Amino acid sequence: MELSPRRISGGSPHLGDVLHLMRDCFAYMEGRIDPPSSLGQTTLPSLQATADRDEIWTIGAPPVACVVLSVKPAVLYLGKLCVAPSHQRLGLARHLITHAESRARALYLGQLELQTRVELLDNHATFRALGFHEYARTAHAGFDRPTSITLRKTVS
Repeated sequence: MELSPRRISGGSPHLGDVLHLMRDCFAYMEGRIDPPSSLGQTTLPSLQATADRDEIWTIGAPPVACVVLSVKPAVLYLGKLCVAPSHQRLGLARHLITHAESRARALYLGQLELQTRVELLDNHATFRALGFHEYARTAHAGFDRPTSITLRKTVS
């Protein structure tokens, strides 16, 4: 498998494969997180808009891993980072994070940032092992308790 991440544009014929991958990867969260993932509202047109505005990077053809990179003030935000269940534990998430670090350096941004839900303890451990640390806890609208954890990693 070719490990070089490939950028997917809004007009790419592979965007449907990316949406399918994301849905497969996030399906295990259904019933585990509250509120439900925003992926439930993601459509092919909204993903096309995301690809036009931000950067969607994939590994594999068809894609088996992906991440959405968004420039925010002082950070490069990693969204929808996922690896197909059949390809987990092969270092693909680490490879995409290393690529994100390269993109952050090219964009003169000193930190990576991502969010994970408070219920997903395995994700917390994985991201800590990849060099992220807790930065903040936030609550979705209508919740009086934290629902997400913001994690950051310094880019050297």
